[in-house]
Parts: sequence; structure tokens; C-alpha cells
Amino acid sequence: MTSCKKCSKNAVVFLPYSGEKLCRKCFLNSVEKRVQKAISRYKMLKISDRIGVALSGGKDSVVLLNILHKIESKFLRSKLFIIHIDEGISKYSINNQKMAKKHASELDITFIQTSYKKIYGKTLDEVIKKAGEGENRRLGACSYCGVLRRKALNTTARETNVDCIATAHNLDDETQTIILNLLRGDLNRLIRNSPLPQKIHPKLVPRIKPLRTIPEKETTLYAYYKNLSHNSKPCPYTAEAYRDDVRFFLNQIESKRPGTKYNILNLYDKLSTKITINQNSIQECIICGEPSVEEKCKACQLLEKF
Repeated sequence: MTSCKKCSKNAVVFLPYSGEKLCRKCFLNSVEKRVQKAISRYKMLKISDRIGVALSGGKDSVVLLNILHKIESKFLRSKLFIIHIDEGISKYSINNQKMAKKHASELDITFIQTSYKKIYGKTLDEVIKKAGEGENRRLGACSYCGVLRRKALNTTARETNVDCIATAHNLDDETQTIILNLLRGDLNRLIRNSPLPQKIHPKLVPRIKPLRTIPEKETTLYAYYKNLSHNSKPCPYTAEAYRDDVRFFLNQIESKRPGTKYNILNLYDKLSTKITINQNSIQECIICGEPSVEEKCKACQLLEKF
């Protein structure tokens, strides 16, 4: 039996990119310490911040909530709020809501819920149905959902008067987003993905990503070893995502060259410090009044077609 690198107990986890073999306890501590390090390195939080945690009910957001709850109770004296967005995706959203409420109750955290139906008058299922099927639809379901979710999170967080929104983007999510923006030639989105919380418009709530240095496999293991209940079923629209192709590509490279995802993230972080966002380019949507880089925000552009 292989021994843990840190305490000599039986190892249960192997981290290919570092060569470390860790026991259950040391692995859990490792994840938590790396989250704390990311929060400190990127100056994500301050003492007594009001933190809005975007909780979907999936494994990553549940792991984020539990780690932040542990950290804030020990060090930050901050106040957590759970923000749950019901997208209206048949049984999938119902299961997510059930899990989100369960963790809010167990941790005694204020639970704030809204929905696409309440904000936009349509569920995601209704939007996709009207947009058409397969090749008849201009965009994938994830493109619609991403735009609508970002706006819903921001408006709800602003109304809740939180200092920042904590999202559960892990290392895999971050590197996929970087590659996707490069493949699409989308410089604006590439720049806006900076790890530093940015207040670039009075109506935009800064976002932080405490899990951005944690690989997806490790958030899965953390949830398993902590016995954290979550919705383990994938979104029914996932198969449509362009992101899935990029995920497959990156996972292939990572399996042959461990550490590739960290290399991509570190290079991006170095570049992001040399690029600034032109705040004058942010205006307010002529339809809804929300921040936008165009005359009409993306959400209004998508929804006005229906």
C-alpha cells in the first residue's frame, strides 16, 4: 500500500501534475488550503464581506459553499448568502433546487431564489423550444443559458446588496473558457475573465472564483470524501455544448502531459495583468438598463427574437 506524502498513512489519491500521493484527510486539507491561497493571491475577499454564493446544486457549487462556510467561520467573519437561479430545465432544475435548499438549511444560510420565468417571463425549456431544434437553431442551449444566467445572477446579487458573487468555476472550467474565447476570437470575453474582482460599472457586482485552481476531478473527490449530497445528473442540454469538444481536447492533452491545464491558467494570469478593460466601453442597455458593451445587452438581443 502506498503511503501519503504528508503523514505516511495509506494514500487514496494520486495527483499526476505534482506526483503527490495523499490520504483522505491530507487531500481534503490540500484542497481547502489551495482555495484559501487563491482567495489571498487574487485578493478575492475582505474581512466582513457580504458574499453571494451562486449555488446551482451541482457538486462544484456545493463544494464551494461548504469550503467558504468553513473559511468564513474561522477567518473572515463574513456573511454568506445563497443565490439560486431556477433555469426551468424540467426535472433537472427541480433536483438542483432541492439540493440547494438542503444545504442552505443544514448550514443555516440565507437562501435567495429567483428564476428565468420570473425575470424573463420564459423558462430555458420554453426559450429553446421557440428557438428551434438542432440545425434550425442559431445557438446552442448553453449559449442562451449562459447569457441569461449571468444577467440573472448579477441583478439578484445587486438587489441582495452583496459585495461579490462567488461562482464555482474550477480549473477545468477556467482553461476551457480561455481556449473557447481564443477559438472564437473573442478578445472582450477573454479580457473580462480576469481572476481579480473588478468593479467596472456601478451596476455590475464583482465576481470571484475561489475554485479556479482546483481540477474538476478533485472537486468530485472532495464532495465524495465529505459525503456532500448534490445533483449528480448532467444537464440534458450538455451534449450540445461547444465546450464539450474543448473539454475532450484538454483532457486528452492533460492525460499525456500532466500540468497542462495549470500552464494554461498561469500563462493567462500573467497576460491578464498586462491588459485593462476600457470602462468607458460599458454602457446601459436601452431596453432593460443593465450594463452592456453594446446598445442592447445580449440577453435582450436573444429574447427580442421570441
